Order: sequence, then C-alpha cells, then structure tokens
Amino acid sequence: MADRNYSDLIRLPTFEERFRYLKLCGSVGESTFGFDRFINQQFYRSLEWKHVRDFVIVRDNGLDLGVSGHEIGGPIYVHHMNPIPPNQQFLDANILNPEFLICVSLDTHNAIHYGDESILHRDEMIIRSSNDTAPWKRK
Repeated sequence: MADRNYSDLIRLPTFEERFRYLKLCGSVGESTFGFDRFINQQFYRSLEWKHVRDFVIVRDNGLDLGVSGHEIGGPIYVHHMNPIPPNQQFLDANILNPEFLICVSLDTHNAIHYGDESILHRDEMIIRSSNDTAPWKRK
C-alpha cells in the first residue's frame, strides 16, 4: 500500500511535480475509505487522528502540498497519499503515519483523486499596491 511517501514527495521542488506524483486518476463513486462516510467518521473524530492531523499541518506550514507560495485560503485537508480500501481502514498501520500524509486544499484534493488538473489554482500572484482596488483614492 505505502508506495507514495512524504520523504519522496518533498524531494520534488515544484507544485506540479508533487501533484503528478500523487495523482490517482480515480473515478467519481469509486469506493475508498473516504467514500463511505459512515465508516470513516469514527476515525476522523478520534483523538489520534486529530493529533496527527495537527502535526502534519504544522510540519507543512499549512501549505498546499507543502510548497512555499501555495498558501491554503480555506479549510486545510490532510490527505492520505495512498488510498485506504474500506475493509482495511482499521488494519492499516500507516493510516496515522505522517510519512503518508500531506496538506492539501479542497481543489488539490479533488484533482488528485479525479485527475482533473484544470481545477488547480494556477494564477500568478498579483502584486498589490496602495489603493489599486479603489481608483478614486489614487493620488
């Protein structure tokens, strides 16, 4: 199961390389641990998960795929790099191992699972200046 890992991921310098490393090309409705919510809710409410989730967010500085310049503006998702089949969620020792977890945004998470790079946020950072959004205030 553990073919993708954090140690290999952080050797990839760009967001795009990291995305391609994690891309699953799944299909909507495909059954995984995350698909059947009644199965996973007990796990995601556990203290063990909350502790490891907090650790991963701090480790990755809350950055999308841990890449500088890719701040996550909304909720931070902690993604299992290797999908966990529903019948193995409590048997898999790696389910709480930070070596197999990474911070992602919702768009990145969906793109990883469904292979749709078009939903990734790729806009260049806009350099803002004083009053640039309020032209009537310009000097």
